[in-house]
Amino acid sequence: MIKKRFSLSVVLTGIFVIGLTFASGTPVRAEDTDTPPGKPADMSKPVQVYILMGQSNMLNFGKIKGGDGSLETAVKEKKLYPYLIDGDGNWTVRSDVRNVRVMGSGTGGMRQFNNEWMTINGNIGVEIGIGHAVGDATDAPVLILKSAIGNRALGWDLLPPGSEGFEFTDKKGKTWVHPGYKGSPERWEKGTEPKKINWYAGMQYDGDVARAKKVLSELDKYYPGAKGYEVAGFFWWQGDRDSRSEALSSRYEKNLVSLVKQLRKEFDAPNANFVCASLGQAKKGDTNGAGKILDAVLAVDGASGKYPEFKGNVAGVYTHPLSKGSSSGAHYGGNAETYMNVGEAMGEAMVKLMKSK
Repeated sequence: MIKKRFSLSVVLTGIFVIGLTFASGTPVRAEDTDTPPGKPADMSKPVQVYILMGQSNMLNFGKIKGGDGSLETAVKEKKLYPYLIDGDGNWTVRSDVRNVRVMGSGTGGMRQFNNEWMTINGNIGVEIGIGHAVGDATDAPVLILKSAIGNRALGWDLLPPGSEGFEFTDKKGKTWVHPGYKGSPERWEKGTEPKKINWYAGMQYDGDVARAKKVLSELDKYYPGAKGYEVAGFFWWQGDRDSRSEALSSRYEKNLVSLVKQLRKEFDAPNANFVCASLGQAKKGDTNGAGKILDAVLAVDGASGKYPEFKGNVAGVYTHPLSKGSSSGAHYGGNAETYMNVGEAMGEAMVKLMKSK
């Protein structure tokens, strides 16, 4: 059964829970409440888990307050994203979608930022648009699980297991060796002896995956009443750091293909859909690093035909028309509309893949 985006249950949820909160003058976090009223998910079904990974693009830099570019201005003045607000002007709370965000550097410890029913609680990222889109498309419970940290490259920190090293000759004629998975350091000049550092290729990948698995191993803590789960899909929005390296941007497509395959293997989810997005500043036809990231995203899209095994299960989202300006390196100026637009587009791409099956 497909649920409509602007469901009455979601609106009633916001009126009851958040309305009482605002009236009391004491903010109540969504994780401090019982399941919000309204139509709940069918808890006889396994939780549909969507894992969000990447770098700072995936983090929560969309501002809520602050005039133009804020979510409040977009919703209350421009009348955008009407499903986020109820009739009293308060943020809605979904009773069928959990929002969980964890973070850690490398293989270090895990810090929890969110564990709540889907609502507006602090700055936002693409998880809001994604959560509403996939939540509307199923009656099963949904868990949006984000495990990511900023300033990481797919070709180095996030390199998936099994990736091989390569050589790259720069514009000055120097040839550099870039390591495969678990190699160190990040690069060294060919013919010289590499000196290992306290970091290895794929160290952030290992940590992000381990933290996501830790959440799933304690599922009831993150989705109360859950009877089990299945990883239904992955969302990937990343590439800023790779775009700044001629070597890593030239390797991005190969690494992205490996990432899709390895994440499905890691989570024992061979049929999980995969949605990735380009950097907002990159336009079709760009030949710089960001343009190469865009080309890679469009190439792995199953509709391109380049990777037949990805047909109907991998989608690429072109985000330049959705971005309100600035760039990935500047976190899009904190513009909430950019994060909402990209999140909605990624979520809708996932729903399209779901329906195609």
